[in-house]
Parts: sequence; C-alpha cells; structure tokens
Amino acid sequence: MRAVHAITPSICWIGGSKGTILKTLNGGKTWSTYKVSGADSLDFRDIHVFNRQTAIAMSAGPSESDKAKIYRTEDGGESWKLVYQTTQNGVFLDGIDFWDKNKGICLGDPIQGRLFIITTNDGGKNWEEQPLEKRPVAEPGEACFAASGTSILTNGKGHVYIGTGGSKMARVFRSEDYGQSWQVSSTPLPAGPTSGIFGLRFWSKKHGMAVGGDYKKTVDSTQNVLMTKDGGVTWQLTGMTKPGGLKEVVALYHKTDAVWTGETELRWDDYALIASGPSGTSVSIDKGKSWRKLGKEGFHSLSFAGNVGYGVGANGLVGKIERVSMKKKKRKLALVEE
Repeated sequence: MRAVHAITPSICWIGGSKGTILKTLNGGKTWSTYKVSGADSLDFRDIHVFNRQTAIAMSAGPSESDKAKIYRTEDGGESWKLVYQTTQNGVFLDGIDFWDKNKGICLGDPIQGRLFIITTNDGGKNWEEQPLEKRPVAEPGEACFAASGTSILTNGKGHVYIGTGGSKMARVFRSEDYGQSWQVSSTPLPAGPTSGIFGLRFWSKKHGMAVGGDYKKTVDSTQNVLMTKDGGVTWQLTGMTKPGGLKEVVALYHKTDAVWTGETELRWDDYALIASGPSGTSVSIDKGKSWRKLGKEGFHSLSFAGNVGYGVGANGLVGKIERVSMKKKKRKLALVEE
C-alpha cells in the first residue's frame, strides 16, 4: 500500500499493488476492495479522491512495460476508465495532485533532460502533455521518488511544488501558474542515487516543509527536515525527526475537523506536523523545531482530513491516527544527592 487520500474523517481511499483499490465510508470499520479491470500488473502509487463516487488512480512503472497509466471512476470504484497511458520510452509516473475539482497535474521522471509533466482541466477525464521546452530542466541523474506520490504538492491557487533527489543536492521546483512555467531552488539536503526529498507539505502560502533521506539507509541518523518561510524560494535544514531515518511523507493534523483551504493561514496551536517513513512516525507541535516519537509503525504515505488521518505501508499495513496530543511535555525536576 502506497497511495492514500482521506476527504473526510470517515471517507478514505487507498491504492495498492496488483491493481487493488480499497475504500471505507465508515472511518475504517469496514473496507470495500476493488480490482481495476486490466490492471492486475499495475502498482497504484497515488490516488486523488473528489467525493465518495469519483476518484483518480495513478500507476507507477516503466512506460515500455505499459505501466504508466491513469484511471478514473465515477461510480465509487465499481468500474474504472483508462484516461491516460503512454508507451514513449522512459516515462515513469511519480505523483498526482489537484488544485480543485477540475485542474490537476501529474509528474514523471525526466525525459530528454526535463521532468515529465501532464495536466488536466476537466477533473482528470483528459490529460495534456506539457511541451518539452516548458518542462523543468533536470540535472544529470536527478529524478523524483515515486514512493508514495508525495514528491508533488499543489498549494493554494496555481502553486505547485516538486521535490527531487538523485543528483548532488536535493532541489525544489515551483510554479505559480498551474505548472505552465517553473523556477528551481537548491537545498542543503544531500542527495544521491537513492536519496533526496520524498515528501512536501505547506500550511500557508509562505511556510512549508520537506522531508527525505535515503531509501537504502532507512535508519540513517542525519538531518532530514527542510523548512521554507518564503514560499519555497529558499530552504534551510532544521534538524532531524525522532525517530530519525528516511521520512517519505509529512502531513498536517488538526485539533478540529477543519481543513486548510490554501488561503487563510492556520493558527499554529491548532495543528501539528506528522512525518513518517520505514523507521517510524514522528510528531512536531512547534513548526518542526523539535520532534517526538508518535509510533513505531512505518507508513509510506499519510492523509489527514482534519483530526483523523490514515497511513499505509508495506505488507498491507493500514493505520488510523487520531487524538494526537498537542501538549508540550513538562520537564521533570531530578533531585541529586551529594
């Protein structure tokens, strides 16, 4: 399981391997399982849900093996329509996200030295490849990690961010016009063939976070958190999660069931940051300055709808997170005898 999207505390969809889709309408008490026709060999790495009936599922895999595909359902998962596929050499889809019910974007690894970008204006019914000359230019070896569809993030009106690795340093691409033009920023997070940025999250127009690491050194104790205060123009290393190691996703937990619209900035005391990866799950209640262990479960992806979140991981792992403590731990006074 690598794809998850919760749209309310009780409605959540999950994408997995072998063309499998899961859905709950009652907060995880029961799950319906669907098999996408003709997708038995596909691995759904990202899913976007519009409502209890309509969703988009994206498969990750080599296009040469007919595995770069996008499906859409309008009947709650009972039937799926193939809305995009390509067999051009080198295409490997990494993630998908939407600004609203119509405008969306899908990301793939570089082709001819540029990131692969497709967009939709009708809710994913039709997709258009961005012209090569408009796509972001990648460094040699640079790519995106298709771990859980979290390396691409839409934000507010027209803003979108892409986190990369694979080259010398992790970078963040950003667009303010629905992916029509791009700028790029280098970050101080080291990168390599198996390391870089894996997940992104914003909680206002200016403030955001990126997490990452190395998927072959999942418990490596190095700094894995980046912060931005200027909308992704500059990024600073701010420390390490607890537990440390690779973090593939960072999500927002809210004390209430409110969900940020991308416009009004949230009150900081209303939400926390939740980061997860193979080494476990971490929580921060102070904008990423400090972290504490939330659980030993290692989720590939997380999705929160207000104060309830769902996590998915290896070997069919599905978890539910709720009632995260927002209280700071009191320091204990230790008496020392002389």
